[in-house]
Amino acid sequence: MSQKVKIRITLFIGLLSWILFSFFDIYFIILNRYDMSEAYVDILPQAFLTLFILSTLFYYRYIITRAESVNFMDLLWRVFITGLVTTIISLFIRLIFNLYSDTSFIQNPVTVNFLYHIYVGLVVIYLISTFVVWKRFILYQKSKNLIQLWNFFEYALLVSLAFDFLGYELQSNSFNIALVFLTTFSLVLSFNLKWIAYLNFRQKWKSILFILLSGIYLYHFFLNLTTYSGTGALIHDLLDRVFIVAILIFIMIYAAISVLVTLFNLPTSSVFERKLKEAVDFQKLSQSVPAGQSEVETYEILIDSSMSAVFAEAAWIEIKQSKENKIIKRNINKKTISEVKSAITDSDLGKVVNLEFSGNVSQQKIFTSLSKGEYRSVFALPILIKNEQIGALVLLQEVSDAFNREMVNIITTFVNQASIALENARLLDDAIENERYKEQLKIAKNVQKSLLPEVLPSNKDFCIAAYSMAAEEVGGDYYDIIHHGDGRFSLVIGDVSGKGTSAAFNMAQMKGIFHSLGQQNLEPREFIVQANEALARCLEKSSFITASYYNFDTNNRRINFVRAGHCPTLIYKAKEKKANFLQTKGMGLGVLRNSEYEKYVYSNAIKYDPGDIIILHTDGITEATDQNNQQFGEEGLKTALLKNVSKQPEQIREGIIEELYSFLNGKKLDDDYTLVILKFT
Repeated sequence: MSQKVKIRITLFIGLLSWILFSFFDIYFIILNRYDMSEAYVDILPQAFLTLFILSTLFYYRYIITRAESVNFMDLLWRVFITGLVTTIISLFIRLIFNLYSDTSFIQNPVTVNFLYHIYVGLVVIYLISTFVVWKRFILYQKSKNLIQLWNFFEYALLVSLAFDFLGYELQSNSFNIALVFLTTFSLVLSFNLKWIAYLNFRQKWKSILFILLSGIYLYHFFLNLTTYSGTGALIHDLLDRVFIVAILIFIMIYAAISVLVTLFNLPTSSVFERKLKEAVDFQKLSQSVPAGQSEVETYEILIDSSMSAVFAEAAWIEIKQSKENKIIKRNINKKTISEVKSAITDSDLGKVVNLEFSGNVSQQKIFTSLSKGEYRSVFALPILIKNEQIGALVLLQEVSDAFNREMVNIITTFVNQASIALENARLLDDAIENERYKEQLKIAKNVQKSLLPEVLPSNKDFCIAAYSMAAEEVGGDYYDIIHHGDGRFSLVIGDVSGKGTSAAFNMAQMKGIFHSLGQQNLEPREFIVQANEALARCLEKSSFITASYYNFDTNNRRINFVRAGHCPTLIYKAKEKKANFLQTKGMGLGVLRNSEYEKYVYSNAIKYDPGDIIILHTDGITEATDQNNQQFGEEGLKTALLKNVSKQPEQIREGIIEELYSFLNGKKLDDDYTLVILKFT
């Protein structure tokens, strides 16, 4: 049953029981006037009044949020507003009573009891709402003994409700004994005032004002109850109920002690606030002070300090590791840890304890209560380094609602300090790891070179040469050639967006897909479409690949090709002694990842003659810039080719590269670059 449903049910029961209480009380007066009597009528008002009190108690329990999640001043404000509203209504009733006190209508017992019943409803609402707020204050930072004492007090109050059915009146011996017993408990419980220490100077003055006003409301209600009791016209006097008088005394005692303790705490408020500021300053300072402990020592200090600060009865720290997470625990076994994890899997804390936290700690609920098990309160904080969770600190208490926001602030400071120490230790490890990384990059560079063909096939129809260079240790350029036999072969060149390791990984994926599809001897258009479909499933969404794919038929001296967003191919026609770029259309692979991609794939075909040269390249060559930020460009590539057309592919390659570096004049290339030169014989 949801909280809203419970609130509505208790509200309905409370309203109905108050109406029935008033009805049967007045009905009893009418029966007495006509000398009529019914055995069941006398007990019914008492029963419905008790039901009204209980439903009001549960109603305010549901709507008044727990003190740990509500500001203390908000709770006192609730008491003040409830008292103000009920007092204004009671004053209005009192005004009517005084204005028409000499009339027969007001002197009529039915009228007196009707007005009194309205007053009873107001008194019960104020007393019960204040009682629930006082309970939240008393149980702030509670212990098991305090909970047991409070539960005994509440059960005694419930028993006193049944005691009222016995008909004992105020000042009777039994009534006095029960009242003294409950008052003693009220006095003992009223010295639990830990919440006052967490108020600042201004809040303490406001709390004194609100509590004093609540006492004035209480005194007002007591005077009016006494006045009504003196009329002698009441059927059921509220002052003859032990429960009501006991709660009235309890509220008054706690209010009086709270005001006195708050007054005595006023001089220490500035000290407390200064210490709190020092703690915050320490947190900021700790971010620049290396701790010096190893990781294990830091975790040990963190768990012990945290348990001591919040009086936790058990705790564990789970540290994320590559194979099996490491757990450091105190007063708890692995079975209980698993049970606690299972109990909070569906809550906000589930992500923290399962090391899946992301976001802002201040916006998360990081403590909760459990309905069953050995431990009833759980408090968990993520251990973060550079906004990434590396572990979790979990604190446990045997009682429910044992943790509060002040404890969160303390433990957050400890966790932040530990994170600084851990980050310093890891920075040292990273410095060592960087040296290893450089060595591993050298290995990766050699591995990537092995992905490119070491030997390029040549025959009587053509000669071929290629060269590829990464701007960093590894890059994203790729080329390959596949011989299908019968004078047919395929040539592909590709360029992955970006550079460095991410481009290298995508280049490796591209190699596998292109090589696999190339074995099927597909037409260029079909090859590119299938390549796009395969890459769409594995390529990062932010990446794409440009490529050109050629099928050469040396028997018919025909070339079929598709350009997928790649640099235009440079072709030299020996008969015409001219070089031109093949300006064809086409979209890069991975740009569009659905069936619509086929619309942007265009097949092309050309004839070639002996002596013709084809230059495939990546944009690292044409977009290379010199000291004046001028690009080498397509014209630079064309000029370099025309200077070397009479040479063999290897010499053409060397001539183009020499021309490129001469243009750069010592400036480093910013991008990967690849050249494939094919000359027909």
